[in-house]
Amino acid sequence: MLHQIGVRFDLMLFRAPPREDAEVNEDQLPGEIALDYVVRVARAKALHGARQMRQRRLPPRLVLAADTTLDLNGEIIGKPRDAADAAAILGRLSDRTHRVLTAVALADDERIAHVVSNSEVQFRALSAEEIKRYVASGEPLDKAGAYGIQGHAGMFVAEIRGSHSGIVGLPLCETALLLRSFGYPI
Repeated sequence: MLHQIGVRFDLMLFRAPPREDAEVNEDQLPGEIALDYVVRVARAKALHGARQMRQRRLPPRLVLAADTTLDLNGEIIGKPRDAADAAAILGRLSDRTHRVLTAVALADDERIAHVVSNSEVQFRALSAEEIKRYVASGEPLDKAGAYGIQGHAGMFVAEIRGSHSGIVGLPLCETALLLRSFGYPI
């Protein structure tokens, strides 16, 4: 998606399987609402990446990180634990509207800033057979809310209000403006 808006980048990998970096705790904190959760996780990822760059003595560069979660009537819906959880989540989303929140954080050696994309997604009614087939594809297992709008689940979406790219996981408009605010030529 960054290529789409002309951003040159390198990937920085710092997580050991299975996603166990203490500095980037993706567990929901007690009483934490979806907005606070997604901002906390995105900022933690960006700060951890910036620290890793300093520790590895890499040339200073901007570190961009993002995190996406769903809010269903005040409940955070993250990635499913397994296929049964994915099916249960999709059943709950069927014929309902939910919010998709994506926070993007940008850090350098001196500062950090973030933006949030807030979109609403209306699912049409899903049959048990559709859910079963989709879960069997494996696609929902690593996605917040157990679906990817850019994949087969796009056929479940009756309506969106907000940013399609934010629902995918990187709101391009907000990301471009954030990069620009740090002096990145875009």
